Amino acid sequence: MTKENGIKTRITSSHWGAFEVDTQGGRIIATRPFQADPNPPTIPQAVPEAVHHKLRVSRPSIRRAWLENRDRAGRGDGDYVELPWDEALDIAASEIDRIREKHGNSAIYGGSYGWSSAGRFHHAQSQVHRFLNKIGGYVSSFGSYSTGCAQAIMPHVLGIPFLQYTYDCQESWQGIAKNTETLVMFGGINPKNSQVSMGGVTEHDTASWFDRFADQGMKCINIGPQRTDSVDTCDWISIRPGTDTALMMALAFVLEDEGLTNRSFLENFTTGFERFRPYLMGESDGHPKDPNWAAPICEIAPQTIRDLAHRMSKTRTLITLSWSLQRAEHGEQPYWMSVVLGAMLGQIGLPGGGVGYGYGAIGGIGKSMRAMSGMTLDQGQNPITQQIPVARIADMLLNPGKPYDFNGKNQPYPDVRLVYWVGGNPFHHHQDLNRLHKAWQQPECIIVNEPWWTATAQRADIVFPATTPFEREDIGRSSMDDYLFNMPQLVPPQGQARDDYDIFSGLADRLGAGAAFSENKSSEEWLRTLYKDFEKRSEDAGVSIPNFDTLRSENWVRLPIKDDDEKPTYMARFRNDPIKHPLQTPSGRIEIFSERIESFGYDDCGGHPKWLPPSEWLGKAAADAPLHMVSPQPGDKLHSQLEAALQDVPGARPETLVMHPTDADARGIKQGDIVRVFNSRGACHARAKLSSDIHPSVVALPTGAWYGDPSENIDKNGNPNVLTKDVGTSSLGQGSSAHSALVDVALA
Repeated sequence: MTKENGIKTRITSSHWGAFEVDTQGGRIIATRPFQADPNPPTIPQAVPEAVHHKLRVSRPSIRRAWLENRDRAGRGDGDYVELPWDEALDIAASEIDRIREKHGNSAIYGGSYGWSSAGRFHHAQSQVHRFLNKIGGYVSSFGSYSTGCAQAIMPHVLGIPFLQYTYDCQESWQGIAKNTETLVMFGGINPKNSQVSMGGVTEHDTASWFDRFADQGMKCINIGPQRTDSVDTCDWISIRPGTDTALMMALAFVLEDEGLTNRSFLENFTTGFERFRPYLMGESDGHPKDPNWAAPICEIAPQTIRDLAHRMSKTRTLITLSWSLQRAEHGEQPYWMSVVLGAMLGQIGLPGGGVGYGYGAIGGIGKSMRAMSGMTLDQGQNPITQQIPVARIADMLLNPGKPYDFNGKNQPYPDVRLVYWVGGNPFHHHQDLNRLHKAWQQPECIIVNEPWWTATAQRADIVFPATTPFEREDIGRSSMDDYLFNMPQLVPPQGQARDDYDIFSGLADRLGAGAAFSENKSSEEWLRTLYKDFEKRSEDAGVSIPNFDTLRSENWVRLPIKDDDEKPTYMARFRNDPIKHPLQTPSGRIEIFSERIESFGYDDCGGHPKWLPPSEWLGKAAADAPLHMVSPQPGDKLHSQLEAALQDVPGARPETLVMHPTDADARGIKQGDIVRVFNSRGACHARAKLSSDIHPSVVALPTGAWYGDPSENIDKNGNPNVLTKDVGTSSLGQGSSAHSALVDVALA
């Protein structure tokens, strides 16, 4: 729609949903919520400033010391030389070719870990992996920082890939509303986090579901260190971070001690309870895991634990766990123990009962849609089989050739000489960023495609300016949403930015893989090819969609795929007929005790769930680090996206640190004070916010602020990952342990 003053209004999609965009004279001038969204995020308000920000990478840039001397030790010095595109592409292609000829493709790490674009074609991870596969392959990664630990442990327990279970196989919001009487949320369910979802959700309805739960009298219990991890209508049981496993153990003890365990369910659908029970009851170690044992660990009254166990046993109860619980040392344990607790209640597979994961972590979980496949760019086959857990990148760079354990295997870290990073910012989401900065000096070359001068771009040798999703056409579609969007090109590419596809086409041509990568198609031809396949799949599924040109003209369409009726879950089918629908575990059942995991011989993850204290938690707090820091997702953006604009807002940086008034009073800290948050790994500034809605001796510092200059010995923007510990969750999962961090706070 074009107005008389030349303002053009269109709709686009993003990971935080759809929104209207006004453009004029080649610039984005305003955004507004999409009309169908009941709870639209405010995140798009930052888009106009971010797209046209002074921190955009305007031209291909090569770090001067690397260009002149191939010096890798000074990454982060900020001294770059701008070059014409052809010259920069020639240099990059020559370096890639040198590395693969001298060291092989196992010396190349394809580090696209990030949400990048919501579009189906211009998806950075697909683009870089396709490119690297076409030139001989690369070292890849397993899992994500969000769920890597759960992705490792849960297939052993439930016999299904964790993300498949989470997205496709657990209870829907409709099923919860109809059947659940008690919703027990370990880590909460936070509408703030559900603003975002991979590929986007158009109708943000998490908060609306909780309004419905309250109206119908459902008991919703938020168990976590912050009241704000769920809505105000929920009860709050405040708990020390990292102690959820101990609480679950105590709940299970009450069930077993008082004869409330569902023996029939255990006997028919699980294996190994008899191996777990002696530990639970204290027969094997002399420590019964009763409420009196758990109370000082969790700082929850014993009677509160008993009352909760009684209610869970008497009502239809759904136990949910946030993703954050497994982003901590021994993060495997609460996830595994939640299944054991659900099995002892005997409600797994019943409508509105059992166990679920990640509700509220992203907006799509809990939505029920008919399955629709397609519109995925083929990445090809990777000839290189070496793979590392995604959160172990610094270990890999610092310790090439060193053996490490992961999920039953022991193998050496690859000797990576070149890192190609696209569509993400590891200097946002990795732990112990000062350590990562040191690790980042090791490869012979680092190449980045990036729209902005992020901390990652500032530590690359070759930086190619990439377009944002607003500077190219794409198709917006998520399997967790019932809307389909044409994402129009809203403004021209800024500066000399190019699409990732065009960058990789140029490199592939120089490396003899041009036709293999591009198949001699333009971006529009690829969009039409992917869409044509989706049309065919939709027709086969009985769903009518407009053709490509009609969608382009109409901008968006709602698909008739929303499933408002209850449907049997994965665990319901198993419960109804465990012979016909066995779990894909060695026993075909829920594995309370896992012979396979026991055979790995890990001290930090044995054959059944245990309470294993983290190396950093309030039970081990010391005088120099007496506070436990959690680092939740930000509410004003997705991870660190759009931070270029947000950091310019007066008072927005340093990031806000939430702390309890008693902890602030002891340090002479008042509301709004600039404070120093520190431990032995690093320090950062933050702006104090005092609140009684956080557990005493706990502080919360959201992620997302851009990492600064480590030579200054303090991060001025407030990135919590200068403080977090870079260790794996265990030898089994090797996930991120971001939430196991002790710190102190003082006036700056």
